[in-house]
Amino acid sequence: MRISSPEFEDGGRIPTAFTCEGEGISPPLVVEDVPSEAVSLTLIMDDPDAPRGTFDHWIIWNLPADMRTLPAAIPDDPTVEGLGAAVQGENDFGRIGYDGPCPPPGKEHRYRFHVYALDTTLNLSPGATRDRVERAMEGHVVAEAEMVGVYGR
Repeated sequence: MRISSPEFEDGGRIPTAFTCEGEGISPPLVVEDVPSEAVSLTLIMDDPDAPRGTFDHWIIWNLPADMRTLPAAIPDDPTVEGLGAAVQGENDFGRIGYDGPCPPPGKEHRYRFHVYALDTTLNLSPGATRDRVERAMEGHVVAEAEMVGVYGR
């Protein structure tokens, strides 16, 4: 399985539009080679370079397993009807949905986009935290992939 973006390469700079200095919208993503046994996809975006440890920017689950393109600017709705009723969790800003890269001035951080193919859907309410999502995924991950973007201010 692979994850990529038409807006930046793995290891490349995340365009300003997808950060706190721009529009702050989620980037478009492409998921390829999803195993046939997958029922749903989960995406977690985090910043492993945050001063107080890994910081979660986006958690979304129950994306359709046959979804190959996640469009830009996913709304910050708890349930995203246009994506097969995908559900969004609470990020470390305390909000539901995507919040873009916003490292301290003078710093460059890495941002990981990690996609998981699951053999089930997750029965979690909107606003669930990463810990709850990861516990619910235990024993159900059939494949995973990651890409990294960098951003500095």
